Amino acid sequence: MKRIEVRLALPVVAPLLDVIKDLADNLRRELAAPLGLVDLEPEFRETWIQELLSGQTTEVGVLLALFDDDFFREGVVAFDEDNAEVIVRACAAVRLTLRERCLKPLGDEVLESGDVDLTRLAEPLRRAFMCYLFLATIQELIIQHLDESILDS
Repeated sequence: MKRIEVRLALPVVAPLLDVIKDLADNLRRELAAPLGLVDLEPEFRETWIQELLSGQTTEVGVLLALFDDDFFREGVVAFDEDNAEVIVRACAAVRLTLRERCLKPLGDEVLESGDVDLTRLAEPLRRAFMCYLFLATIQELIIQHLDESILDS
């Protein structure tokens, strides 16, 4: 089984985890990518949304579980075949939520390029932006270093 272990700087990552935890509360109640589904019967639509919310909540929980007591002792997180796909989806959900709730003032071009003067951003916006980049890096690591077939399952 392929496995990636990444050592992270605790003082840098800890504040970003606070951002993720704050958004996780919202992600229990709202989909990161809301669905139109206007053509569906209300009961079916509500059931579908609840199932998607449940899955999203579970996935974000798996992401947060990477940063457990072992992480705070050793500073290492691990990605493997068992958690790769779930972690990629959880990162996407959090990044979409960050984009919509916190990072709108920066615009999509800045978010995609990462070209921003961090010293000019207010602390909450800087922290949200750093979290956005951190999660993008996790996604890239998983996609680049684990077998693509893991993500195709």
